[in-house]
Amino acid sequence: MAALIDASARGVWIISATPFADNGDLDLESTDRMVDYYLGCGVDGLTILGIMGEANKLSQEESIRFTDRVVRRVGGRVPVVVGASQPGHRLAGDLTRAVMDLGAGGIMLSPPQGLRTEDQVYGYYESFIGEIGTAVPIVLQDYPPASQVYMSVATINRLIADFPSIAVFKHEDCPGLRKLSRLRADEAAGVRRRTSILTANGGLYLMQEMRRGADGCMTGFGVPEMLVEVCRLVFAGDLEGAEDLFDAYLPLVRHEQQPGFGLAVRKELLRRGGVIATARTRAPGPALDATDRAELDTLLARLERRLAQMGRSLPAAAQ
Repeated sequence: MAALIDASARGVWIISATPFADNGDLDLESTDRMVDYYLGCGVDGLTILGIMGEANKLSQEESIRFTDRVVRRVGGRVPVVVGASQPGHRLAGDLTRAVMDLGAGGIMLSPPQGLRTEDQVYGYYESFIGEIGTAVPIVLQDYPPASQVYMSVATINRLIADFPSIAVFKHEDCPGLRKLSRLRADEAAGVRRRTSILTANGGLYLMQEMRRGADGCMTGFGVPEMLVEVCRLVFAGDLEGAEDLFDAYLPLVRHEQQPGFGLAVRKELLRRGGVIATARTRAPGPALDATDRAELDTLLARLERRLAQMGRSLPAAAQ
């Protein structure tokens, strides 16, 4: 039985990589190990075929095949969200129907480039929900640096109020902390129903976002165990402990956030941990050279020493 996402979503929803073999083909054996690894980290959900998952480099058939493999491996233990952003409704609709039939818990949908007004943004979601129906839960992705589409708080409120199938708002605007605060304030004032807010940007602003009312994050990071533990500490009321742990990892978080480069770091960490066979990205894509790998060694060594001072250890998969 598929676990569908809803407005109660919280914790860490890891944005999954897509493993490739050295020849660029999908590596489904590594996919199994990766799913097991993510689940072993304690994540609350998986999101596949996002930007980190190189979704724009996969064919429709590959996207469906990869989803099938992930959903089968997860086996209903946590929901699986599938990125369904496509240039047109037909492609996005066909992918949505296929992945939901396979057991996905919902889709993530970003407005396509080229929308210039807020009415166009609203019309896009209105017409797409008309295409797929109201039974498919949606993660509304707000990532202007990638989409080049800006959604105001008023438009987000309107979308969530008018379309009950929008279960989660994925907040990736940057700078966006005030936007997050305004969304929560509008909920408290009864402007619209409450929905889950999960944040991204590689976790770079996670602590500030959690303090402003985020329910967790839907993002990628090379050591997901940190994200999971930070959220657990926040939920337990230990904000200072969460800040301390996050601060220890911050140099690595910052390093990963280099545009066009971070995916190579994340895949290298997965490779080093024996999770995936290669750190290959599909061309054109980033790859680490010898100097990059040496820099990563230094960052990890410093992180390990800092964690030891705190009475903690670096997760085995990152060593």
